[in-house]
Amino acid sequence: MNGESVQQGMLKLLEGAEVEVPVGASSKNAMVPMQMINTKNILFICGGAFPALTDIVKERLTKRSGFGYNAELRDKYDNDENILSHVTTEDLRTFGFIPEFIGRLPVICTLNGLTKEALVKILKEPKNAIIKQYQKLLAIDGVDLEFTDGALEAIAEKALERDTGARALRAIIEDCMLDIMYEVPKDKNIGKVTITREYIEGTGVPIIETKEILPKTNSPQLPTDGIDTTAAETV
Repeated sequence: MNGESVQQGMLKLLEGAEVEVPVGASSKNAMVPMQMINTKNILFICGGAFPALTDIVKERLTKRSGFGYNAELRDKYDNDENILSHVTTEDLRTFGFIPEFIGRLPVICTLNGLTKEALVKILKEPKNAIIKQYQKLLAIDGVDLEFTDGALEAIAEKALERDTGARALRAIIEDCMLDIMYEVPKDKNIGKVTITREYIEGTGVPIIETKEILPKTNSPQLPTDGIDTTAAETV
């Protein structure tokens, strides 16, 4: 959204205009058919991450700091995780948005950061969760993969330390599962792998269980009473 020219182009879409969009293929292919769409009756929801916006909000709030009993401390909002909840249109103008663009987006709301409990839910509840993907991959080789609750919490805690949101979950799991994905399929006796909190933290190893070897049983013999078992004579 940097630059006034980009915002002016977006402003035309918000106000309603006839635009050409590619149909049925990627926009990188210039030979795809185009179709005209009127954006007049389309509801636009604009969002994103604005790292420098927190500094602008904090600077505005700390301007009221001073001396005396009723004065606010200058470092009052240094550790405020929901600092963006105090954002105003003036902060957005200082950030770089043009007034015309802000006027077309009258409702401004902020989202809270992901907690450890939310990250754990992201790991295991979605249909295509990263945990389920690894379980499917190992199931191809006949190996069951299980993550303990402590392991999931340890992964979420590491993701919070990286401060990159849910994107850090995949990087952490891929780092922990790299050796397992290469070594476990080589051993046909391994039947189950359990990832523990100690393994995620680097102080232990995963729990590996071997497959149960069932005793071989003789195949049942069919009764031969009344059945001619002599070989047929060849002519």
